[in-house]
Amino acid sequence: MSVLAPARLRTAGRVPAGRRDVRWVCWFFPVWYAVFGVIICVLARVTPPPRPDVTAADKVAFFTANGSTIQIGFTALLILLGGAAVTNGLVGYHMSRMSVGPIFAYGYIGGMGVGALPGFLLVAVCFLTATFRTDRDPQITGLLYDLGMLSYNGSLGCFSAAYLVFAIAILYDKNEIFPRWFAYVTIWQIITEVIATQMFVAYSGPFAWNGSLAFWWSVVVFSLWLGALIVLLRGATAREVTEAPAEVTE
Repeated sequence: MSVLAPARLRTAGRVPAGRRDVRWVCWFFPVWYAVFGVIICVLARVTPPPRPDVTAADKVAFFTANGSTIQIGFTALLILLGGAAVTNGLVGYHMSRMSVGPIFAYGYIGGMGVGALPGFLLVAVCFLTATFRTDRDPQITGLLYDLGMLSYNGSLGCFSAAYLVFAIAILYDKNEIFPRWFAYVTIWQIITEVIATQMFVAYSGPFAWNGSLAFWWSVVVFSLWLGALIVLLRGATAREVTEAPAEVTE
């Protein structure tokens, strides 16, 4: 007499696959920054930055010549700026997977959120206001020009807290979500932001808001940091362990 072997249930395994929603956001991350780069470089005209050592008449001429693209660019940015919250949320999500406490993820998201107010929103409002009425007093237009550029380029220190908690979390993390070397790259972000504070007293030269140290060095470091972050986020997403479906075999 044959006896049917009982069905055996194989326990669900755990495989590195990554969550589908996290993978989607991981692809959204570089797309959003690419669109952001086009807006600020081609349309909004804030990168490369206009010169700080110009007259009020030159500032008025800048807004007159670039008024249409500034309005298109910053209007688009105000619509799309919420995408930055999604990208920051992706970093915060992977930080929550670290062995450190969740306060680090909260600190990163909060610091990046606070930095967006003077770093992006204020310059958008200033430049849109300046182009809204080009016949206003040139001194007022010049004030909007200075306020917008100093806020955009000089408020980078608002992000320092976010970078600091990010670096500390990486160094203390035992789950190896991000490699330790990336913590030191992140610390360089803080250094460049400290250097950038000199633009509030420098009208020209390397420490002016368009200078080689206050601006361009920061751009190089940020570009390297961002490129590395995109690659590391994809790796962290792909390595994330998720529950595999249970398989029933006879």
